[in-house]
Amino acid sequence: MTDDLIEENLPEIPPGYERMNWFQGFGRQIGPLYEKYDGAGDYTRAFLVGEHHTNGMRNCHGGMLMAFADMAFGHAISIGTHRFWVTVRLVTDFLASAKVGDWVEGTGEIVGAEADLYTVRGRIWVKDQTIMTGSGVFKALGERPVRQSWPKHLRKT
Repeated sequence: MTDDLIEENLPEIPPGYERMNWFQGFGRQIGPLYEKYDGAGDYTRAFLVGEHHTNGMRNCHGGMLMAFADMAFGHAISIGTHRFWVTVRLVTDFLASAKVGDWVEGTGEIVGAEADLYTVRGRIWVKDQTIMTGSGVFKALGERPVRQSWPKHLRKT
């Protein structure tokens, strides 16, 4: 798991990214995870493919990419509505693989909404190559406290 990722062994991450504060439960098992925000309100989530993310061929396991897609796509609900969410449906297409040491990035955008259900379209990539595309339906739940780590323009009241 991630017990071997002590501070001095953490990888150097690209500029603008900060480690996500998700150190318990499932986040501990699949992390560390990172995120960054730009000035226009867009976000990107990321992770560095480690040994614990791989399958028998030393590619990033499809289950890891699905879990990451869920978090990357669903975060559009957190940002867009300031509400908690659960996944109703997630459909993805695997286009290429990621290897140990690859920096995997992903984001999503809300493309439809009806009542408390939101449709999000997303993309996962390594460098300039898209490795996964997909869409999801997410149900928005109760109000989510705005995180102070979010840029000021995303902290609408």
